[in-house]
Amino acid sequence: MVMTMKRTMVYADADDMAVIKQAAARQGISEAEIIREALHLAALRYRRRERPLGLRRFNRGDPTLADRADAIVRESMGSARTED
Repeated sequence: MVMTMKRTMVYADADDMAVIKQAAARQGISEAEIIREALHLAALRYRRRERPLGLRRFNRGDPTLADRADAIVRESMGSARTED
């Protein structure tokens, strides 16, 4: 996939830039590549979807399952703690 890029200026903390510089050297990639990836991940995080993801709902057929979920998880993890 070919991305069209736009040039911009960003002010960054000196400590953050030092970490980016070290990571770029360690990974053998440019500092710009690390910054582009970080911007992309931030954009994905804040992006609003026009419609829901459309995930299927889980239906176990047990109407009490949601009410008992915490107890089931505690039991599976070996916790002896009772419900509050």
